[in-house]
Amino acid sequence: MSDHHHKETFVTKYIFSTDHKMISKQFLITGMFMGIIGVFMSMLFRLQLAWPETSFSIVEAFLGHHQTDGIMDPDMYLALVTIHGTIMVFFVLTAGLSGTFSNLLIPLQIGARDMASGFMNMISYWLFFLSSIIMVISLFVEAGPASAGWTIYPPLSALPQAIPGSGAGMTLWLVSMAIFVASSLIGSLNYIVTVLNLRTKGMKMTRLPLTMWAFFITAIIGVISFPVLLSAALLLIFDRSFGTSFYLSDIFISGEVLHYQGGSPVLFEHLFWFLGHPEVYIILLPALGLTSEVISTNARKPIFGYRAMIGSIIAIAFLSTIVWGHHMFVTGMNPFLGSVFTFTTVLIAIPSAVKAFNYITTLWKGNLQMNPAMLFSIGLVSTFVTGGLTGLVLGDSALDINVHDTYFVVAHFHLVMGVSALFGMFAGVYHWFPKMYGTMMNKVMGYWHFWITIIAAYGVFFPMHFIGLAGLPRRYYTNTNFPMFDDLADINVFMTVMAIIGGLAQLIFLANFFISIYRGEKSSQNPWRSNTLEWTTPVEHIHGNWPGAIPEVHRWAYDYSKVWDDENHPQFGEYVHGQDFVLQTTPLKDGEEPS
Repeated sequence: MSDHHHKETFVTKYIFSTDHKMISKQFLITGMFMGIIGVFMSMLFRLQLAWPETSFSIVEAFLGHHQTDGIMDPDMYLALVTIHGTIMVFFVLTAGLSGTFSNLLIPLQIGARDMASGFMNMISYWLFFLSSIIMVISLFVEAGPASAGWTIYPPLSALPQAIPGSGAGMTLWLVSMAIFVASSLIGSLNYIVTVLNLRTKGMKMTRLPLTMWAFFITAIIGVISFPVLLSAALLLIFDRSFGTSFYLSDIFISGEVLHYQGGSPVLFEHLFWFLGHPEVYIILLPALGLTSEVISTNARKPIFGYRAMIGSIIAIAFLSTIVWGHHMFVTGMNPFLGSVFTFTTVLIAIPSAVKAFNYITTLWKGNLQMNPAMLFSIGLVSTFVTGGLTGLVLGDSALDINVHDTYFVVAHFHLVMGVSALFGMFAGVYHWFPKMYGTMMNKVMGYWHFWITIIAAYGVFFPMHFIGLAGLPRRYYTNTNFPMFDDLADINVFMTVMAIIGGLAQLIFLANFFISIYRGEKSSQNPWRSNTLEWTTPVEHIHGNWPGAIPEVHRWAYDYSKVWDDENHPQFGEYVHGQDFVLQTTPLKDGEEPS
């Protein structure tokens, strides 16, 4: 590996790097920057929901001509909701989880020098960065950014004259997303090839940590479903710019009959949600994989039901591609077809429950180490269960029709996808920060960050279920014209206060993150006493990961608190070398069953 130790310049090391560890940091910090924008937008439109018709100087300062004397313009409200959703789903949760942790962990945990193609990996990041820049630029075009919702349903998104945000802002949105899809596909193909071809000697698929299974299956879902979003976006560009009618038919605007005929906006819904629902698991599976590793390590116990967990990941991946119609129960779908989608949707609760119960069983009677990563992992299990239960309501076509397009839906997907995935991401950052930067994050700041964040998250999204059941529609920028919703105004104020507290709590995380990089306590090689291969590499980063030969693997990743009871160790409960963990590289003892 001497060819990897050539002198690197600032540009080759920090900008156009092909080292997977540096690329993971680039994804993480770019995702955090986009997250700041996304969370700030949510705080702005929450102000509007809590105190409509109230003038705010912060609105005037940031939204300029898109407001009147500090009161938010309705079009700008829709634009903020649209870009907030887009940024959080794609640029924070997809790239922040898969981009960061697939890059960081896949070569390290399977025993590889780097990704299959470092150059393609670099291209993947730079396409993501370019798409992020274009999405941010779209905020500043004169007519405003895209404002057809993050699902950009036609005809609003297909006709530039439909609403102000369907002009240049919508075009930039589509260009940004096309580039983002290209980035995701290049990254996913790289992850798949690396896991299949570059595993070290002894690293069978059944010895992979669950993190690797999660990232591997996530990449496969991405390769299957992201091209469908790309095709949907390309057809939308054709309708917008070249006069086609894929999604448009019999359109009237201000009394004018447009020339479109023969298309159907429902076609767009099918294409969008064929990605849109797998996207939930493209976001969630990596978070669940990180949580598996963190919970097992910090419970000092083997993960419960390893093969069942792998089976549930594969089952979730398969089922996620055949449930997209549950987003479309109110489109006039044939009731029989609705019942099919209801069946497949309820079916996905089974592998999800397997994961939840296996986490709980792993925690049961464990020697729990309650560090910030562990707290966020347990928080994920909590929000995953809470949000998942409401999915049973929304997955049933007869029940969904009553609450579709109310705040009940917002509450469900924010808990099960947004908060759960963010908690998994935070757990991953706290746990693998020593691997990324060689220093430890501050534990006390981590505790403050967790407790404020989880209280605020439930404070925002739990009451939302009830205002949704009361019928409050989503995407309305004010409800003052509807007297029947006057009694819900105080709940909106409460949720906004909690949202602002939760948003500000992330400043604790940001301060902890950046201060710890430079001033954090120096990390030992294996601070969490973990079994997996990444903790066998030196703290100082080298391009190639291991200075000598790549270690050989002899066992699975979850030999924690292993007891010995044979002729060499007659005393029951004596750990190997007096420790409660056994590295994957430790050879098997005489008479020990191979994993």
